[in-house]
Amino acid sequence: MKARIPNQNQPSRNEMMQRIQKMQEDMARVQEEVETSEFTASAGGGAVEVRVSGKHEVLGITLKPEVVDPEDVEMLEDLLKASLNEAIRKSNDTMEREMNGVTGGMNIPGLSGLGL
Repeated sequence: MKARIPNQNQPSRNEMMQRIQKMQEDMARVQEEVETSEFTASAGGGAVEVRVSGKHEVLGITLKPEVVDPEDVEMLEDLLKASLNEAIRKSNDTMEREMNGVTGGMNIPGLSGLGL
């Protein structure tokens, strides 16, 4: 039986703190990049297109003239909801994917506050 030498091949406290600090910096950078990105989604075969930021702010809505029917406002509302929800989902998926790339998929408390 071999004797175990404690802490052999394990990072020192300073190395661990440096790794954590780098991960925090990378997470902040990724969050900023995603929040300043634009996400576009459309509905109704492109009749409605919505652009949102990574912060879930609506940046623009484009409507094709044929979708504006005063007799069918409900359809337009449904198309707007569908495209807005899809654009926000894209934003959330991108944030989650990018953060997982930084954290290596670790479950870190507090990440849910980033919109994940």
